[in-house]
Amino acid sequence: MPHWLSGWNGDGIIARIENRNIARAVAERKLPTVDLSAARLLPGVPWAETDDAAIAKLAFDHLADRGFRHLGFCGLSDYNWSVLRCEHFRRLAADARLDCSVHVTKAAGARAADWAADQDELAAWIQGLPKPVGVLACFDIRGRQVLDACRMLGVRVPDEVAVLGVDNDTILCELAHPPLSSVVPDANRTGYVAADLLSRMMAGQRVPPDAHLIKPQLVVARRSTDALAIDDADVSSAVAFIREHACDGIGVEQVLEAVPLSRRVLESRFKRFLGRTPHAEIIRVQVQRARELLGHTDLPLKTIAQRIGIPHPEYLSVVFKRATGQSPGAYRREQRLNSPAGDVIQ
Repeated sequence: MPHWLSGWNGDGIIARIENRNIARAVAERKLPTVDLSAARLLPGVPWAETDDAAIAKLAFDHLADRGFRHLGFCGLSDYNWSVLRCEHFRRLAADARLDCSVHVTKAAGARAADWAADQDELAAWIQGLPKPVGVLACFDIRGRQVLDACRMLGVRVPDEVAVLGVDNDTILCELAHPPLSSVVPDANRTGYVAADLLSRMMAGQRVPPDAHLIKPQLVVARRSTDALAIDDADVSSAVAFIREHACDGIGVEQVLEAVPLSRRVLESRFKRFLGRTPHAEIIRVQVQRARELLGHTDLPLKTIAQRIGIPHPEYLSVVFKRATGQSPGAYRREQRLNSPAGDVIQ
């Protein structure tokens, strides 16, 4: 507990309440309070936190889209957000009839012996996983530990084990070997929501003790998940070609030129391995890129359409709404509402 809190003369508190001592100290102040922790040790106050179900869904889609039929989750039992991500990830795998192995332990202590024992347990788990496998780590630090264990075992990343973290800690992810893919939570938005809740409470408004769950932004794909776990060389080549060239305005005809298959056979194999047609995969990649550009740039719709290989903005609007349930304009407005000013890139 911070020693200064007992004599602090403040008007409101935003706190990450991770243990009972902090919870008790904050409660004793009897000030308007917003919690930023998933531990929920003060259930009578509102809280703002990352949407762990949405994080799990982004991660699942990222790995499933790469063809992984075997999945894994590596987490820590000490933290509710890790437990929740695990539960949602396992449920998504079960719904898709994919197997999901789980390795969850308490956080290792500060001693080198504790860390070494934790790594040995982690390595034993990885050794026993069916390969290839896509693993979601509860956060980037855990993802880095998975990469270290793979290197110790001589397991190839991403060919045998693809690894995905959460938080997009840029320095940690970029310096990992190989660089670590990661889910990007909307931390800025979480802070703005917490500040708004506290402002309303300090102004005398009644704010119910509800959860305000903030959806993540996207997955930053790096080398650690740059793999296609599809047991069909032709389909794998076709998917790789689509993901590289979808925004160049290609059609299925260009895909057929890249693989030695007829259209009927290619579509049949796509449906078997991915559950969608080659045309649907092209559209999926284009829509995903459109979402990124709408959410993070001020580019007009006409320019976005050109950048993703769709000749007319009107057609982009139709395709985008069919895929997302929203028009491009409505999606952009929602992203602006959910992001602080100045968060737009060119």
